[in-house]
Amino acid sequence: MPALLAEDLLNQMIPPLKGTDTAGKAARWLEEFHVGQLPVLAGRRYRGLITERDLAEYEDSDTQLAELPLGYANAHVQHDQHFYRVMEVAVENKIQLVPVLDEQQDYAGVVTVSDALAAFGAVPGQAGQGGILVLSMEERDYSLSQISRYVEENNAKILSAHVVNDEHDPYRIRLTLRLNVDSLSRITATLERFGYLVTAQFSGPAVPTNDEQDRFDALLRYLSV
Repeated sequence: MPALLAEDLLNQMIPPLKGTDTAGKAARWLEEFHVGQLPVLAGRRYRGLITERDLAEYEDSDTQLAELPLGYANAHVQHDQHFYRVMEVAVENKIQLVPVLDEQQDYAGVVTVSDALAAFGAVPGQAGQGGILVLSMEERDYSLSQISRYVEENNAKILSAHVVNDEHDPYRIRLTLRLNVDSLSRITATLERFGYLVTAQFSGPAVPTNDEQDRFDALLRYLSV
């Protein structure tokens, strides 16, 4: 099944800065968009992130960003990389947003940590327990009570649910479910039998590798904050 990828989570509301933009403009945009970093481009190429700390070191607001040394040049992901990798880059670099590059290595946009977590909802529970299903459906087909019945018929319960509009189709929604069971194959089969499209699942019937389990545990620790 297809997994949730970086390109699925792009935030179109946060613009990049250009090298010809000034430090003053960068400071205004950081405040306006309520972020601690913003990407800086040279043409369509990603150069790095400008941060509040960087700007605090320069008193001349007319200084162009091209003249400033930028950090986080390697803090980015490819458009087709997994949600796990987005979160890893954010954690490793302690940043609020992660730049995404396309097939040509040009800048495609950013994924914010808050948007990524909103896609999964605020999930209670301890790390490493339960699984996550992401469903896509037409808005008219959404009925949490009916979906809950299908889940409970498989001896499981929904711990939390989060609905967002599908950015690619105004008539569809994406529903993310946190369940209290690790094995998702029977639940997935039931939902698909009744016409629901399961686009991603985390934790499942296969025994995860140590690396996969570490990533899943890290994800759930994020969701439990």
